Amino acid sequence: MPNEMPNLKTHPTLDEKPPVTQDPRRLLADSIMTPQQILVVAITVGLTAIDGFDVLSISFASPGIAREWGIDRAALGIVLSMELIGMALGSILIGSIADRIGRRYTLLGCLVTMTAGMAMVTNVSSLHQLSAWRVVTGLGIGGMLATANAVAAEFSSAKRRDLAISLMAVGYPLGAVAGGTIASQLLMQGDWRNVFALGAVMSAALIPAIVWAVPESIGWLYERRPSRALERVNRSLQRLGYGPVSDLPELTGPQSKVPLVALFTADIRSRTLLVAAAYFFHITTFYFILKWVPKIVVDMGFAPSSAAGVLVWANVGGATGGAVLGFLTRRLGLRRLIVAFMVASTVAVSSFGHGQASLAGLSLMCALTGFCTNGGVVGVYALLAGAFPAHLRASGTGFAIGVGRAGAILAPIIAGYLFHAGLGLQVVAIAMGIGSLLAAACVLALPKLASASV
Repeated sequence: MPNEMPNLKTHPTLDEKPPVTQDPRRLLADSIMTPQQILVVAITVGLTAIDGFDVLSISFASPGIAREWGIDRAALGIVLSMELIGMALGSILIGSIADRIGRRYTLLGCLVTMTAGMAMVTNVSSLHQLSAWRVVTGLGIGGMLATANAVAAEFSSAKRRDLAISLMAVGYPLGAVAGGTIASQLLMQGDWRNVFALGAVMSAALIPAIVWAVPESIGWLYERRPSRALERVNRSLQRLGYGPVSDLPELTGPQSKVPLVALFTADIRSRTLLVAAAYFFHITTFYFILKWVPKIVVDMGFAPSSAAGVLVWANVGGATGGAVLGFLTRRLGLRRLIVAFMVASTVAVSSFGHGQASLAGLSLMCALTGFCTNGGVVGVYALLAGAFPAHLRASGTGFAIGVGRAGAILAPIIAGYLFHAGLGLQVVAIAMGIGSLLAAACVLALPKLASASV
């Protein structure tokens, strides 16, 4: 465990402390986190909260869409997957861009893209238009997830890194809970398009927060060495409450100009493939619940507004599961926790297939399922941050998320065709729950990870 640095507890400013020769990444990693660092991590929680609502907005709106345009389950499954296609592309492409141009500008670009995509959905008049704008929204969401994960890792201390990443990921279900609560009221009062208008407003509201409070990542500046790197490092240090460094130590290894290619070098290839496979399998199970719960509840005879409420409970459980995993990482091994949550996910999703006679029973079962499934997702995010060095962190995370999103794309489609083929909820739930079990096997197969790069 890194030692605290008593001489940095007051975090002097540039005017109060002369420059020192020190690796600036270690300065952040080994010190007590400043209020400014905590604020940046809190903003990543807000970013993933917006992501959580934006992704699930189509789920909240799906009963109204099906009713307005008269589409069956198979067609609805395809519509539900459209933003996931954009997310897969965004994770891979924009994650790589974040390792080339920096975290700050990438976050801003993603927020602008998400805001535009959500706003344009409010004016669509056909399924084709809806699908196209959901792909655009997905591009921003995918890039945001990969970049926010890197930001949470690079702005936190080594001692609090797993907790910071876990809290960042917990923002996802928190956004779904808060947004879903408002969405259920909007659905009772009017058009399903109002859900997307809400998402556009919330996405736009975070743009000033990035401009004001998030400097460029010191880890990225150190590893990529853009022009005026030392000046920019010291500017970021000052904004985070630290004194300057006099120079930057020499890099110890070559820096790839094509981050995606570097993910497949001999030393990290197996990590790249196994974490991507783990994410793929587990997210297939995760998105079966997130995408199909509202339609399943409506088909049981409950109102669409009630269906949104049940999905909110799934995300209440998800937020709780992610937070519990984050705090347990301080006492138990991360890999062991991830495997336990993933095995529990298979059991919980299979049990969900039994169905419940009451809305309260459905809500409780969905909360338990969300606790297990999202706990596993949060664990994978922490695993990703430690699997790649800083100059490849966004690319590696983006690649794993992008490839894994194929599972998110396939989940509602596979479930839709299984339902369309006449299979009951219990059989479909068992089939979709197996994904988490396969993910646990991939996590167990991972080679021992080296210490995470600062």
